[in-house]
Amino acid sequence: MELAEVIRTTAAIREFTDDPLPDDVLARILDLARFAPSGGNRQGVRIVAVREGTTRERLVDLTAPGVRRYMAQRKAGEGPWNPLTPPGPSAEEIAATAVPDSFVEPLRQAPVVLVVLVDQGVLASTDQHLDRVGLVGGASVYPLVWNILLAARAEGYGGVITTMAAAQEPAVLELLGAPPQYAVAAVVPLGRPVHQPTRLTRRAVADFVTRERFDGAPLA
Repeated sequence: MELAEVIRTTAAIREFTDDPLPDDVLARILDLARFAPSGGNRQGVRIVAVREGTTRERLVDLTAPGVRRYMAQRKAGEGPWNPLTPPGPSAEEIAATAVPDSFVEPLRQAPVVLVVLVDQGVLASTDQHLDRVGLVGGASVYPLVWNILLAARAEGYGGVITTMAAAQEPAVLELLGAPPQYAVAAVVPLGRPVHQPTRLTRRAVADFVTRERFDGAPLA
């Protein structure tokens, strides 16, 4: 498959067939993905490949609280989990919110679930002293996560980047026996898609790229 086609058709896959994802194919996917860049080329990512059902169910449990807040805020017309304003729904309302199957069933159905961790001791988080949530450290882990999805697509597989379990990070680290200096970056179920994706719809370049300044002319 041509690179342009892979990029244009790598969708968020949440429904999987019963086909296995053998270890040799998974290793091939990760062998390609590992060439992603990271700050200082420190390569501080650790991936735990989870196939065992009990661990998956615990990941489902740890995903649910984040989903409840997400859904409650969305129902209230808020930007879910945005770092600028606290949630309007009360803790009781959030706790009573149902968890849609689409958020948790991929963790049960996919043949393998990758938990992507990153060693905070090797992150180059140059925005750590700004008065906002940190973003820059993600440059040392998310290119690798995206490479995994691109490489999986090229092999006929797919997955989705999920982050709801990160809200329960200490429990996730305990579940996997990971040291506390690690952060949970993503949980990625991988498998054979029920429906192969076609070309995706995204904003045109001119809608989000400007020349010279934020209020500059669009890059046509």
